[in-house]
Parts: sequence; structure tokens; C-alpha cells
Amino acid sequence: MMTQKAVAQAAGAAPARTVISAEGLNLVYETNDGPVQALKDVDLEIGKGDFVSFIGPSGCGKTTFLRVMADLETPTSGTVLVNGVTPEAARKARAYGYVFQAAGLYPWRTIGGNIRLPLEIMGYPKAEQADRVQRVLELVELSGFEKKYPWQLSGGMQQRASIARALAFDADILLMDEPFGALDEIVRDHLNEQLLALWARTEKTICFVTHSIPEAVYLSTKIVVMSPRPGRITDIIESPLPKERPLEIRDSPEFLEIAHRVREGLRAGHAYD
Repeated sequence: MMTQKAVAQAAGAAPARTVISAEGLNLVYETNDGPVQALKDVDLEIGKGDFVSFIGPSGCGKTTFLRVMADLETPTSGTVLVNGVTPEAARKARAYGYVFQAAGLYPWRTIGGNIRLPLEIMGYPKAEQADRVQRVLELVELSGFEKKYPWQLSGGMQQRASIARALAFDADILLMDEPFGALDEIVRDHLNEQLLALWARTEKTICFVTHSIPEAVYLSTKIVVMSPRPGRITDIIESPLPKERPLEIRDSPEFLEIAHRVREGLRAGHAYD
């Protein structure tokens, strides 16, 4: 299987700059019942501007890996670099925005106030705060909702506000932990389309955790398939799909072929049990 770098070189294009890299990554939790290995021997490179989805069964370490990138978990061994520095240094440099499974909006703050919160903490001037809030509200198509409260918005709109908050300080990397998992299929499809459009406009590097094979295939330039605990990478799939993807592409032979390979990778992971 050719790596992303090899594919780019074969096509005569310069390989994308590596933004996130993991080598020999292991993470073991100590519990009352003994050690639990969440990640085992994980090696991965993510290039600038990639949209990478992580898919696997519950408990396979997808979110744990994302949390390691974000300096919310500390690996037991191995290395992780974000923009060439440690996750801790990347966090202090505000290299990424993080979108959690739940929107996590404060109910007593307006939508604008929630988006403004990290900017207030970081000490941005008030005029710049207002400018950034308006800009990201436009990006997620929530202009005019700045003075609404979270309870006045639908679940999908709340998640878009959460994405806007993560974008407010203009980090180059967006880490997304299954942000659409609790939404119905119609809303999810719409937000998938909006997220692709947002990615195309901003050219950010996105790491996206999901349990949905169609979602992973539709969104990604690269799909990382993970096994049940201990979490290992069973396949890395470079997507041949075009960058512009209408929902109808999900019925194409190319899409179905990738989905089949993801499914086979998930089965291969279970073969380790």
C-alpha cells in the first residue's frame, strides 16, 4: 500500500508538510483491575490540509488518540508531534481547536458570548473579538444568531456554534470528536455538507472521529481504521474521491469500493480478538 507521501511523489506533486505525526505510540491506563492498553504501536502521519477520519468500534482508542494530540492524555511510550513540537507546546501555541461530542455551550451565555469565551481568556481586544465572532458565525452559517441562547437553537445549530467557537482563534488544526453522532440522519447529512464546504474555504487540517462508515468515506482524504482495544491501526485508506463531493457521490462505485475496504479493515481488526 502506497503512503500519502509516495502517492504525491508518484504524481509529481510535492508532498504535504507533515502537521501531526505519531511513532510507536502506546498508552496504558492503570485501573483497579490492572493495566488496560488503550493504544498499541500507533504510527501515523497527517499532512497539512488533510481531512482524516478515525473509525473503529467503541473503546478502540479513537478519542484517546485525539486527546493525546490535544495534550489531554499522556502516552506511556512513543512520540507524538503537532506542528513539529510536543502536544503540550502545540496547546500553549494555540495550534488547534477542539470540538467535543456534545456542543458544551454555556446556557447562561448567548451564542456570541460562547464563541467569544476563548478569545476573552486569551486576552484579545474587544474590537477584535467582535470581528472574529462575526466572521466565524458567517463561516458556519449562523449570522444573526449571535444574541440567541443555546436553548433557542436546534441540536445541529448548537454544534455549528461549537465549531465556530473552535475556529474563533483561527488555529490551523481542528480536532473533532464525533460531533454529529447524536443528530438524526437528515441533519447529519446537511452538516457533513457544510463541514466539507467549511474545510474547502479554510484549508484547515481536520482530524475527525466517527462510528459511521458513510460519514468517514464522504468527508475524508484519508481514513484511519482502528481495531478493538488495544487500539491499533489496521488500515490507512487514501481516498481517490474529488474534493468537491455532492451527497449523491455516496451511490458511486468508487464510494462503495472505499466503504467496502473500511468494512474489511474493521473485520480484520476483530480478527485479533
